[in-house]
Amino acid sequence: MHAPDSYDAVIVGGGHNGLVAAAYLARAGQSVLVLERLATTGGAAVSTRPFDGVDARLSRYSYLVSLLPRKIVRDLGLDFAVRKRTVSSYTPTVRGGRATGLLVGGDRTRDSFAALTGSNREYEAWQRFYGMTRRVAERVFPTLTEPLPTRDALRARIGDKEAWQALFEEPIGVAVEENFRDDLVRGVVLTDALIGTFADAHEPSLLQNRCFLYHVIGGGTGDWDVPVGGMGALTDALARAALAAGAQIRVRHEATRIDTDGTTAAITVRSPDAEHVVTARRVLVNASPQALAALLGDEPPAPAEGAQLKVNMLLTRLPRLRDRSVDPREAFAGTFHIAEGYGQLADAYRDAAAGRLPSAPPSEIYCHSLTDPSILGPGLAARGYQTLTLFGLHTPARLFAADNAATRAELLTATLAELDAHLDEPVTDCLARDENGEPCIEAKTPLDLEQDLRLPGGHIFHRDLAFPYATESTGRWGVETAHANVLLCGAGAVRGGGVSGVPGHNAAMAALGR
Repeated sequence: MHAPDSYDAVIVGGGHNGLVAAAYLARAGQSVLVLERLATTGGAAVSTRPFDGVDARLSRYSYLVSLLPRKIVRDLGLDFAVRKRTVSSYTPTVRGGRATGLLVGGDRTRDSFAALTGSNREYEAWQRFYGMTRRVAERVFPTLTEPLPTRDALRARIGDKEAWQALFEEPIGVAVEENFRDDLVRGVVLTDALIGTFADAHEPSLLQNRCFLYHVIGGGTGDWDVPVGGMGALTDALARAALAAGAQIRVRHEATRIDTDGTTAAITVRSPDAEHVVTARRVLVNASPQALAALLGDEPPAPAEGAQLKVNMLLTRLPRLRDRSVDPREAFAGTFHIAEGYGQLADAYRDAAAGRLPSAPPSEIYCHSLTDPSILGPGLAARGYQTLTLFGLHTPARLFAADNAATRAELLTATLAELDAHLDEPVTDCLARDENGEPCIEAKTPLDLEQDLRLPGGHIFHRDLAFPYATESTGRWGVETAHANVLLCGAGAVRGGGVSGVPGHNAAMAALGR
């Protein structure tokens, strides 16, 4: 070992939150070192070419943007943009023996509700319900980059007793059932409470409510937008901003231990060539709470468990739909819901809770390239190729423990069969082929995400989400730890989860004493 280098701040992990923190601290004049164990920065927010010899850069893990504050983009001068989707969602179903569906977004929404349900009641309930969530979003979203409000202060800021009751006090299933009658409409609403979250609509812990809240407050609107150039465009822009401000970034450098006396920290670093120590006044850890505890030698928190299937596909063309009233380019431009009726979601949860794969696996799909074809090489785009991203629900990590590969294959087959039930042709007939002649499709289970990205239990939020207000254990910014000069700047911080940069911003503000 050689004499340790010394910095104002060392950031462990070069995911998007770590890069946000690095850029803010470096712009404030601090000396900053980012340590990333992988060969590239970005963590789960990356674009890659997963198929051999195919010029398509897919957002391999995370894929849509809602919770990233424009404040961060402006503050850091990021060359990054998002694009609105023309359709919010399409949900196919069969009514009276006829293929039909619910299209949400644009001028056809009211008529689509009426055609599905036979009246305007559900559409009007939809407008009222999401008018309520929009008002909550306008009040809550700006608080994410401020010191944590108290529960009472947040409730006063929202200023709506019914909204507070529905979102913060009682299981979201109560509000869904009180506001909507149609099973399919209820299911579409509930899905926002279940993304990456294994819970029932009436779970007493309100875990599903916390998930729902973060899915409807983004940007103050609840919109989920397409990152132009793919998710890697964001993390590339963040890395450039951090470097331009003077931060150092070292890839293939893994922090293996943190020793701190509360004033100075020594970080043991393993690189391809050697092991050495760097010191810092502060350490910001862009990793899971489990990883933080391991680095510090602290008692680990309760185990986390992810519950999703992620599938990436490249198609030569979009498949034809059985519902001929909707163009596939409309249906796949938004979120295409599969087996996500309210009863189906409840059945899938019960199956998984009993230790078996859902008999009808729920999932949702969208096509990035319809909104942003820049992720495709010119040749693919000219020939009409399209990407599909599928996110499956209610598949907790425990289901894959015995045989991950075999269970993954079984689940993928069942999930695609649920999609095919609403298509005029199997989706596999539309898959492109890589340079080896293999179909362009890959699937990732929670165990795969744990292996690839060290997400504990494959949990995409690092741990269960928390309501965005202070409690006795949160600290001022929701990033503090038991060690005065160690901060958590990853998704496991309060107000973490999703591609937001919020924990990175808040950890930087805490480090700067703001």
